[in-house]
Amino acid sequence: MIRTLWLTSGGDIRYGSDELVAQWRNDSGSRLWVDICQESESRERELLLSLGCHPLAVSDALRDRHPPKLEEFSDFTFILYRGIASFDTELNHSGQSISFFVGERLLISRHPVPALSVDMMMNDGAAAQLQRGTAFLALRIMHASAGIYLDNILEFESQLSDLEDAVQEGGSDQHMRELISYRSRLVKLRRTFNYHKNITDELRSVDYNQFPDDDALNHVVIDLHDRFERLHSLTQMFYELCGDLINGYISVTSHQLNSTMRILTVITAIFVPLSFLAGVYGMNFDRMPELHAHNGYFILLGVMGSLAVGLLWWFRKMRWL
Repeated sequence: MIRTLWLTSGGDIRYGSDELVAQWRNDSGSRLWVDICQESESRERELLLSLGCHPLAVSDALRDRHPPKLEEFSDFTFILYRGIASFDTELNHSGQSISFFVGERLLISRHPVPALSVDMMMNDGAAAQLQRGTAFLALRIMHASAGIYLDNILEFESQLSDLEDAVQEGGSDQHMRELISYRSRLVKLRRTFNYHKNITDELRSVDYNQFPDDDALNHVVIDLHDRFERLHSLTQMFYELCGDLINGYISVTSHQLNSTMRILTVITAIFVPLSFLAGVYGMNFDRMPELHAHNGYFILLGVMGSLAVGLLWWFRKMRWL
């Protein structure tokens, strides 16, 4: 699917497909946004090369997995960005690589499956941003994506708070599995946001042809950087909180196990001497003088009872009970 948004030199806005590319070429004062999604690789490569994109950048854009990056070419600034196919408050997300080719009059976005941020901008606000410039539109698409991330992560904060209360009240293996799952998802998100933060850091510190040193554009870049920095810090904080909850649950479980083992140790310590006495006098050899004592049975029971009471008193004194 190829969608285009053409802003003519006269200020008219037209939506269409790749048929608008030829009209854009003939209107030197116009701007065009071409969004490519779910096309065959050969068709995408052909279209991107025909629009003047560098072959190396095209190869990076068509790769299934590639870390986010920022690269300058003669006619385009190439941005490889980690976008969103789906995302929810449970941090279940399906990411995808979104490629931006930012030119003076042309913005090309390429992604393998529909992207929430691209659809949002295409449906509302894209024309106004394109009128300001192709770089503004590219940054606003990334800004919309960061907003989706941020809204769901803030919703996740309340769920994590409820889970924290449940763990403190006792917890269970199910809670532990949830925490481990959340921690794994947060690691992936933190890595993504760190990549994006590095991209905006580079946009702030290096002058690119399509991102000139303009106050309005710098403000958008700084705002986007702040969002990614906040996302990175939030995921780091929630990751550490999940780790603390996991360690706390393990500590509580270990304490409970130690308490159980201590009680079993006390029981064992009490019954070992009693079992020894019972074993000795249960052998019934003829030459055991105690076997013929008139009150030997009651004396042995008294000794065994005294041992048990004495050991119980000792363990209570040592605060093992």
